[in-house]
Amino acid sequence: MADEELEAIRRQRMGELQAKHGDPSSDQQGQQEAKQRETEMRNSILAQVLDQSARARLSNLALVKPDKAKAVENYLIQMARFGQLGGKITEAGLIEILEKVSQQTEKKTTVKFNRRRVMDSDDEDDD
Repeated sequence: MADEELEAIRRQRMGELQAKHGDPSSDQQGQQEAKQRETEMRNSILAQVLDQSARARLSNLALVKPDKAKAVENYLIQMARFGQLGGKITEAGLIEILEKVSQQTEKKTTVKFNRRRVMDSDDEDDD
């Protein structure tokens, strides 16, 4: 009988602790649900803003360069929220936006040769 009572007390205490501190598994589920809702909201906004060909181009870009596609999506969503878009964006309009984003995020690479001067015969005069 004492073992059953002890087990009941443990279950009750465990329930209180989980309720007080939050159950980690339910917290993860909540985060996953929030992430899923955000993704659905982004997709619905993009479906309203882009026509079918532009949406296909953006999804192709997302496969190759996900960070650039995310930047373009954020730009389009921001424009839609502030009412700066007149109608649905066509593929040509999306290409213009992609060019703007590419110019803003363009990385210039430079190569600098740093040669070591160890055992260089030009530096020493043995004559």
